[in-house]
Amino acid sequence: MIRSLVTATVGTLMAGMVGALAAGSAIAQETKPLRIGVITFLSGPAAGPFGVPAKNASDLLVEAFNKGGVVPGYEQKGFGGRPVELVYVDEAGGPTKVVTEYRNLVSRQNVDIVIGVISSGDCLAVAPVAEEMKKLTVLFDCSTNRIFEENSYKYVFRTTTMATQENVAAARYVAEQYPNLKQYSGINPNYAWGQDAWSDFTESLKQLKPQAQIVTNVTPKLGAGQYNTEISALATGSAEMMQNSLWGGDLEAYILQAAPRGLLKKSPNIIICGDTILERLGNQLPDGTMIGARGPNGPFAPATKLNQWFAKSYREQFKMTAVYSSYHMATAFFGAKAAYEKAMKAKKAAPTEDETIAAFEYLKFESVAGIVDMSLGKGHQAVQHVPYGTIRMVDGKPTLTNVKYYTPDQISPPDGVKSIDWIRGGFKR
Repeated sequence: MIRSLVTATVGTLMAGMVGALAAGSAIAQETKPLRIGVITFLSGPAAGPFGVPAKNASDLLVEAFNKGGVVPGYEQKGFGGRPVELVYVDEAGGPTKVVTEYRNLVSRQNVDIVIGVISSGDCLAVAPVAEEMKKLTVLFDCSTNRIFEENSYKYVFRTTTMATQENVAAARYVAEQYPNLKQYSGINPNYAWGQDAWSDFTESLKQLKPQAQIVTNVTPKLGAGQYNTEISALATGSAEMMQNSLWGGDLEAYILQAAPRGLLKKSPNIIICGDTILERLGNQLPDGTMIGARGPNGPFAPATKLNQWFAKSYREQFKMTAVYSSYHMATAFFGAKAAYEKAMKAKKAAPTEDETIAAFEYLKFESVAGIVDMSLGKGHQAVQHVPYGTIRMVDGKPTLTNVKYYTPDQISPPDGVKSIDWIRGGFKR
């Protein structure tokens, strides 16, 4: 009897110890910092207009998240109570270098999530590696539609719009502004993003304005910096307007070289990535220049409490206006946080990576750019409205007028349908 009593007592104590250890382990897991690897341009010509503004957004948000109770709608501290640590990687150097850095983030830095990348070429290189290494990765900026149209991924998400949505919207805007359009040209960087942008734009105009003819399309190398040859080729034509998918330092260099030669006035540009130059080079843009921000970002963002907090906090901390790369970075963080906390709420404990992924698929969440719907790419690709506006100088300042927002169903193919097939089929749903 004594032996039985001792055995029972020992068993009770052991069960209690196991329970305490398990509880302690769960608590430790929930308070252990969540490490997020962030890939953005920190050097080179894309850093100033793109990469650093994106980094600013991640610094601002993580500081606010870790305080808790600061961000409207996202008051819970950190990610589900876990503090967040950031590990930065410079995207400059090309796809091979970025892949190497990505592998280091996962295998050596032991990050829990990766948020990046800006260049479409880098994204195309990183996505299959993320799948290979089984690491949740949120593409925050790159735009090529090939990511989810050519492959199916479990670990890769993109929380922003893609080239098809942005260029179909641009074509619709041009068709409205130029009802009698006869001739147009383009300038697009010679890699995935520029190729996709020009294809989607021209194929859309074939549907919307079949009478319009292409005069020329110049395709400078990414990072070229000098555009005298391209400007000369464009200036000799009779295009009524021009599609322009340059971005970052390339876009700034082109504006500074094209404006003095009168090209921007002769053939008003519709600049897909244009909001980054409004504050920096807005005085160089003639009336009639058409501007986009790759979604409802920057000057097109909604007047929600979340966006008002973000825009105000960003300007106060960094003494500049948040551009669309800042908004894209913020949206990626909000998406990751919303998915993590949705999974955690269902489990009532720190979720596994698979549980976070399951919560992310087909998620609808609020960002600084409004509601994001992860409805394409089998729940891995976002859709949003895409706006454009026209520059007019008002009291010496470039001001957006005639702003139009195009709904996701106007600019997005049905899930599982390739963009080019949807466009050539007359945008049928």
